[in-house]
Formats: sequence, structure tokens, C-alpha cells
Amino acid sequence: MIQPRSGRVHTTFGQTIAVTGRLSSINPNLQNIPIRTERGREIRKAFIARDENHLLMSADYSQIELRIVAAMSGDPNMCEAFRKGLDIHTATAAKVFGVDEHAVTKEQRYKAKSVNFGIIYGQGAFGLAENLSISRTEAKEIIDNYKKEFSGIQKYMDDTIAFAREQGYVQTLQGRKRWLRDISSQNFTVRGFAERNAINSPIQGSAADMIKLAMIQIHAALKESTLKSKMVLQVHDELVFDVLREEEEAMKKLIIHCMQNAMPLPYDVPVLAEVGSGANWLEAH
Repeated sequence: MIQPRSGRVHTTFGQTIAVTGRLSSINPNLQNIPIRTERGREIRKAFIARDENHLLMSADYSQIELRIVAAMSGDPNMCEAFRKGLDIHTATAAKVFGVDEHAVTKEQRYKAKSVNFGIIYGQGAFGLAENLSISRTEAKEIIDNYKKEFSGIQKYMDDTIAFAREQGYVQTLQGRKRWLRDISSQNFTVRGFAERNAINSPIQGSAADMIKLAMIQIHAALKESTLKSKMVLQVHDELVFDVLREEEEAMKKLIIHCMQNAMPLPYDVPVLAEVGSGANWLEAH
């Protein structure tokens, strides 16, 4: 797959493959290069800057889907936590377990994190119990507390499903639609799957819209400037750049500005982007 002219691998992005609007990548798929395992991290090291005058720079959104959940639901507790710059999982744990934020244990934070991400994928008590290896009773209690403390999120979920049933589609913050023909299916399993998609698609779709808008702005800003650095890869919430060493600081500023201002969120929920750089992809991310 090495391109003879450039001596590099070049992926092909698909704009219309993923129903949520995310870009997909093939030949080779550069969006599923692992990072969580030791062996995966070794693979990341193989992606290197073009020469000693260049760096790889990686920029990604911080907890963007949860920020979008807060902004779409308008839930006061979650919006407030983001506006105050709190660690969202700790803030959630404090509410769910009824303790002070400073008293939140590692285990409580881990459970809260699981609920934060699970709830937007339609996870119930059974799924959470499996995930955390806890009893279904405890899982139900955690979810019930969560729904009480973050009632705006439950309302968003109920309203979104009701909207999908009535209109036959859901939409992102930018108004991009996803049609759901199975939302009123008589088959419980099929309908359940459509309902989970109804909840998740506007969230994941809005995140996809945001990074695409950021990419358009970054591209325009690079064209207007005298910078020689280039944007080379998108991996969902992350952008990777081929950066000239002397342009490192200028690129950091430009990328963060474009990413954080590409698509302002309702309820003043702040958008945060973080940037790292290094000789290879592992060091940069």
C-alpha cells in the first residue's frame, strides 16, 4: 500500500459510509490503529514524522460526546459541571453516590464513567451490571440515582424517541437528519435497536459535524497563512498534522482556536481541544 510517488501510505476517506456522518477510512484503515494495549502502542510508534525537521501533532476533543449530551439535553447539573471545568466523571459520581466531590473514590468514579457513556448508548441495569461486574440491584440503583440527579438527560432521551416516532427521523445540532424506519416496529428487539440509534445518532452525528467544520476552518486558515504544515489524518475526534518544527507553536494556536470555535454549543457548554506533538504518533497523542 506504499504510494510509489510519495513513499507513504495514504488512506481513502469515505464521506457516506457511516450513517452517523463520521468519516470512514479504508485501504488501509488508519482509524483503527490500536492504542489501549502495549502491542497497540508499539504499532503507534511506527507512524513517524517525515524527517527530523518535522513533528507529528495530534489534536483531539476532550469528552466531546458528553459535552454534546449536556448541550442537547440542557441538563442543569451536567452543563454546570462542564462550565465549571470539573472532571465530569467525578462530578457525576458525587451526585449519584451522594458524596462530596473530594470524597469520590476511584471505584465510584469508574462506575460513574461507565454510566455516563453507557446511558447515551441506551444501556440498562443489565448491561451496566455486566460491564462493572456488580449485581443488577446495585446497577439499577446507580441508574435510578443518575436519572434523578440528571433528569434533563432522561427527558432528552424520552423526547428524542417520541420525536423519532412522530417524524421518522432524528437530527444533529446542525439539522442533519438520520431516518429510522424501524422506530415503530412491532418487533421489540428491532424497535429497541432503532430507539438506541435515535438517542445516539444526534450525539455522535453532532460530534462528526463539529470536527468536519473544524477541518474546513483549519484548511482555510492554513491556505490563508504562510504555514507549510499539513493536516494528514482524521480519526473521529482526533486530527493529526504533519508539522514543521519551527511552526509548532503557531500550529498549536491555530488548531485549538479552530477546533474550539467550529461549532459553539447551546447552554454555553465549553468545547475543549488538547494538542500534543512528538517524533511519532504515540508521543504526539
